Amino acid sequence: MASGGGNYRNGTHRNSLKGTTTTATDKPLSVNSNLSKPALKNKSLSSVGASSGLRKSSPGSLGGGTAKDDAGVPGRVRVAVRLRPHNAEESVADADFADCVELQPESVLDGYNGTVMAYGQTGTGKTYTLGRLGEEDMADRGIMVRAMEDILADVSLESDSVSVSYLQLYMESLQDLLDPTNDNISIVEDPKSGDVSLPGATLVEIRDQQSFLELLRLGEAHRYAANTKLNTESSRSHALLMVHVKRSVKGREPAHSSENGNSTNIAKSLRPPLVRKGKLVVVDLAGSERIDKSGSEGHTLEEAKSINLSLSALGKCINALAENSAHVPVRDSKLTRLLRDSFGGSARTSLVITIGPSPRHRGETASTIMFGQRAMKVENMLKLKEEFDYKSLARRLDIQLDKMIMEHERKQKAFEDEIERITADAQNQISEAERNYADSMEKERLKYQKDYMESIKKLEEKWMLNQQKQGGERKEHMVFTAEEVAEVKKLLSKETSLRKAAEEEVNNLKSQLAQLKISEASANSEILKLRKMLEDEAYQKEKLEGEISMLQSQLLQLSFEADETRRRLDRGGPGKVPGGLDSLISQVRPQLNESGNGEKASIAKLFEQVGLQKILSLLEAEDADVRIHAVKVVANLAAEETNQQKIVEAGGLTSLLVLLGSSEDETIHRVAAGAIANLAMNETNQELIMSQGGISLLSMTAANAEDPQTLRMVAGAIANLCGNDKLQTKLRGEGGIKALLGMVKCGHPDVLAQVARGIANFAKCESRASTQGSKTGRSLLIEDGALPWIVQNAHNDASPIRRHIELAICHLAQHEVNAKDMISGGALRELVRISRNCSREDIRTLAHRTLTSSPTFLAELRRLRIDY
Repeated sequence: MASGGGNYRNGTHRNSLKGTTTTATDKPLSVNSNLSKPALKNKSLSSVGASSGLRKSSPGSLGGGTAKDDAGVPGRVRVAVRLRPHNAEESVADADFADCVELQPESVLDGYNGTVMAYGQTGTGKTYTLGRLGEEDMADRGIMVRAMEDILADVSLESDSVSVSYLQLYMESLQDLLDPTNDNISIVEDPKSGDVSLPGATLVEIRDQQSFLELLRLGEAHRYAANTKLNTESSRSHALLMVHVKRSVKGREPAHSSENGNSTNIAKSLRPPLVRKGKLVVVDLAGSERIDKSGSEGHTLEEAKSINLSLSALGKCINALAENSAHVPVRDSKLTRLLRDSFGGSARTSLVITIGPSPRHRGETASTIMFGQRAMKVENMLKLKEEFDYKSLARRLDIQLDKMIMEHERKQKAFEDEIERITADAQNQISEAERNYADSMEKERLKYQKDYMESIKKLEEKWMLNQQKQGGERKEHMVFTAEEVAEVKKLLSKETSLRKAAEEEVNNLKSQLAQLKISEASANSEILKLRKMLEDEAYQKEKLEGEISMLQSQLLQLSFEADETRRRLDRGGPGKVPGGLDSLISQVRPQLNESGNGEKASIAKLFEQVGLQKILSLLEAEDADVRIHAVKVVANLAAEETNQQKIVEAGGLTSLLVLLGSSEDETIHRVAAGAIANLAMNETNQELIMSQGGISLLSMTAANAEDPQTLRMVAGAIANLCGNDKLQTKLRGEGGIKALLGMVKCGHPDVLAQVARGIANFAKCESRASTQGSKTGRSLLIEDGALPWIVQNAHNDASPIRRHIELAICHLAQHEVNAKDMISGGALRELVRISRNCSREDIRTLAHRTLTSSPTFLAELRRLRIDY
């Protein structure tokens, strides 16, 4: 494609292209769009004009509208013209002719919003304008790269999200450029709002500019291109880059509930945050071409017919819209269905028409400009899309609920601990009092008993002495007896005092015991009161959980009613908003039951409501139908990169491998292998699959499978593992290469494409290892007998198979030790053919460099007398 760079600033493409003409009889066409902003010169194109030494001729007039008209109607389609300079062929062929187009010095193409589309003849710079990555020169970046730079600079990745899909419309088949196996994406139109969606397309979240560039490289590698007389790299498909931006509206988020826990206040203050959703569609249309000029034939001719038919359908729609026709034939082509919102819809659309200066294509140039002129008459009804973010509100409620439950559990535990402490203290006090009372009573009893025995003994001794004194006088005896009586009275009085003291002590102890019993009764009453409080807390908890569940149901109902209201407002009719949770559930339940059909919205809802652990547990269910539905749900979740790490951490990968080895159901084998293939795109997961015997299980599944789709999934998983440098030896040792080669007997193109991709990945890793010096000896692919099949399929009609085979041959040839096997196996002639005729320049360059750097190959070419 001829160079024709442009300058961009802040996401706005400003291109000042000066064309120059020679003096001749033909009068050039003039394209003039007066815009208010000053022109920015393009160095590369200005230098072309300056060096040619040519002189401008007087311009003709071919109207294209003015900036005043564009600014006067905000929804009108904006049109800009981009003129590339002469390429090398035109500089020679058109030396004696005047340019058919002259650009005035005003600036062209000022701004984009919603849809940016490039239209023009093949070879005039559409892909150059939109898709250049600018890796060598930042000034060469295209609109796709610059638009993403502005978007990422203006959003906050903490609260906003940016995701992209990259598609191509080839031969009326919508294909995913980020996942080439997804080659038949359906277009879904909302019958009420008319919105167009692509539920089967890969949607990748963008976090930085580098990841976006990698996605663009991946997508461009899968685009169809061909060599024609008009363009050596002619795009054979329409490419569509869809950028989805979701932004939170700051400063309009409702206040949260108060801290008193009142559920009524929570319900009154329940308001979801507001978000804005926008979609930027960048469309690189395939170039229109005349068959007699492009020289297309065979399959390339069929591609050209399909391209011209779709562009013709687009032109009919624009004519109908420009003339305010009652019928717009948007359903005549998938291209017009995809662009339904861009022309006559609700998007702001900018159209870049690209033309060339060659007089040989005067008719095509005039037709392109007339197309732009008609497009400028189309007016769109611009609409800002704002929605309530109910998912964010639900997450916030879940967090609040978790906090409340944790706080309740903490208080309940502290309460139970306090009850146990009070009960233990009371029991200890009672036991201590009873023990002290028993000890005191025992001591007193022993003391009184001892004193009593001593008194009896003394009395007995005295009585014996009195009995022995028979001869004493009566007087003395009476005196002695009076003294004894007095002493006995004294002892009795003492005994009485001691007994009273003992009784007082006993009464005191009884009083203490009664007081302790009163304290115990009070403690028991307090315990009963605390238990009642605990029961009340449990009841309040159940009541609160019920109210929260009711609020969540009301939230779901509000979401449905808001969506229904928005649809009715979009249709222009007020209508009556349906209400009631029963009607909502009756509409949601069929979607949940159809989770096995791959509907991502239903799967996401099921994931949020049920939870990953419960879904994974169903993989071990006894019911076969339950297992099949569960593995389909896991496979759909695994297709999303954001879910893959969660699945692996929850043991989902291990469950899938176990299910793959234990089940005999073909459907389970197919879906489980597809899920493993998605998870195998991550290097860490690849090592985990290998460590759990994944290659052996996949090889066994391939040997027993008959369904081509099952074989395609298994081959895709092994192909992903083949791209890991660390796993080469182990993968081959466990039969991975032989399993791939065993699947080629199926003959299905999709299976062969995955086998070829796996062999190309394996050969690339081997080439890298041999270059780094970590591998010696022949290729493991050659040792396992893959070379004959590689040579046999080097001419395969399917371009994905042929492209991977050509890459594999180039990588195998880079290691000199493989040269003799490749010569004897016929791979050398294929390598020469690839270096000359391959449609991709990077593969041709790699083949040429490999041939010229190998002494063995050069010697064989001289022996065969092949000039190179």
